[in-house]
Amino acid sequence: MNASAPNISPTHRPVIRQLDESAINRIAAGEVVERPASAVKELVENALDAGARRVVVDYADGGKTLIRVTDDGCGMAPGDLPLALSRHATSKIDGSDLLNIHTFGFRGEALPSLGAVGRLTLTSRTGGEGAATVTVAGGRMGAVAPAALTRGTVVELRDLFYATPARLKFLRTDRAESQAIADTMRRLAMAEPGVGFTLRDVSGGGEGRVVFRVDPEPGDLFDALRGRLARVIGNDFADNAIPIDAEREGIRLTGYAALPTYSRGSSVAQYLFVNGRPVQDRLLIGALRAAYADVLARDRYPAAALYLSCDAERVDVNVHPAKSEVRFREAGVARGLVVSALRHALAEAGHRASTTVAGLTLGAMRPEPAAPHVYQMDRPSAPVLRQAAAWQAPAPELAPGFAEASARVVEAEAADTARPLGAARAQVHENYIIAQTETGVVIVDQHAAHERLVYERLKRQAEGTGIAAQALLIPDIVELSPSDAARLLEIADDLATLGLTIEPFGGGAVAVRETPAILGPIDAGAMLRDILDELADQGASTLLRAKIDAILSRMACHGSIRSGRQMRVEEMNALLREMELTPLSGQCNHGRPTYVELRLSDIERLFGRT
Repeated sequence: MNASAPNISPTHRPVIRQLDESAINRIAAGEVVERPASAVKELVENALDAGARRVVVDYADGGKTLIRVTDDGCGMAPGDLPLALSRHATSKIDGSDLLNIHTFGFRGEALPSLGAVGRLTLTSRTGGEGAATVTVAGGRMGAVAPAALTRGTVVELRDLFYATPARLKFLRTDRAESQAIADTMRRLAMAEPGVGFTLRDVSGGGEGRVVFRVDPEPGDLFDALRGRLARVIGNDFADNAIPIDAEREGIRLTGYAALPTYSRGSSVAQYLFVNGRPVQDRLLIGALRAAYADVLARDRYPAAALYLSCDAERVDVNVHPAKSEVRFREAGVARGLVVSALRHALAEAGHRASTTVAGLTLGAMRPEPAAPHVYQMDRPSAPVLRQAAAWQAPAPELAPGFAEASARVVEAEAADTARPLGAARAQVHENYIIAQTETGVVIVDQHAAHERLVYERLKRQAEGTGIAAQALLIPDIVELSPSDAARLLEIADDLATLGLTIEPFGGGAVAVRETPAILGPIDAGAMLRDILDELADQGASTLLRAKIDAILSRMACHGSIRSGRQMRVEEMNALLREMELTPLSGQCNHGRPTYVELRLSDIERLFGRT
């Protein structure tokens, strides 16, 4: 006991003391204010709760020496300023119901915590009263004094953590802290498309440099959200994202999810919101990952901005000091909604692939500029092209009946050309199909495309007839803890639909009576423990489904058209038509694009014809 707790002496009884208010606030600040970005988040959320339509944030030296948040919200009366700087004083809840929360803030900790570790000045004005200001430094509050302010509130925080210098050692470089502040502002801007945000770096004084700015977005929910996402994440995301709008048992999911071929190398482009609050929730992150599991390689991450909304009583936001995590009352419903809505939307996208694939292709093909002058050649007009074609056509008297047959061929080819993936024109290197569309050219990887088509066919067959189960001659008994056994038995029906049949065997033991035939001999105990790990980490398990899909994917790979096989025109066109009708055919089983579409205008720019 003494070795593990040397501060407790057997001869000196420890004395219980009441901590003073300053120490309490510094301890609270350690939970609420982790870094400058945390302070920005708390102050901007206060501005949004006050009804602000425009928020301006200035910072210096990564927020270490200055953070100033200016808003045009409702403001505060002079008599309310000292109370606003007191712990657990808030206008957002009355304390009677901690589940019915409709605001960003509700704890009443942000301002007093910031005043305990820095030099905080609060200036505000509400309608019908004069402006006032008050300063608190290191937990010591000054007197309220008159001030000059037109409307709203200005919160200025200087010398963050000066009262707790040890915390300064844990801060990162100014650049890293500045990036964290910018990321916080972007997430809040995505949460409120109707509010304008400005972020300025005023290091060194003066007007500073505008780091980020968005104006209030007009339009309805989806138009405003799409405009805001285009400005925050980028036009590429908006152009390659699918709108999401689904509801299940009172929980609604809206937002945008990117096509699989617009995947990223990390999870930096994943933005999740619950009742308008930006969150980092493991349940939702796992659901997003599961929704894309069938179309992305393990080292790729989907991009999405998803917004869940439900009654406030059905989600607890009071589970983390920084309010970055939430807990759903019906976690399974929320997770299932995300997975099913995204999978349905991706399937509805059909053969569509992201436009960035073509951009990358053209970038790889475009040579470095060698000379300042480029010869410009005009493109012939349509009448000139028709006249040239007439001169090149064989004469009717030299080819009897050719005109009628040629017309039928041209008409059929025109019909195929009008289709999304066009008409096959050639096969090159025995692997790539070249097709012509009305607006350009499509290049198809025949093996990757057919692999996805076969894979989807196998999945439909498995879903139609069910996953065949293989009965074990001797049931495999797996010893688990009683709680783990209970968790597995709760999902026994779901596992049975995938060919894995389990039954209780007394105590914490589980009997495995059937396994999926497609997997062959397996270590049932290891699989059950892996499923339990997923349940603990994500609240649900997709491991068995993923293993089965992996087998189907390998079968599809071996059963698809191989690279190096020559194909007839009819086969190539049949492949293109099936791609147009098959969900997810725009990417192979590993998330790589199955085709690249090059617009004629892009090709002409490549050759300097525009």
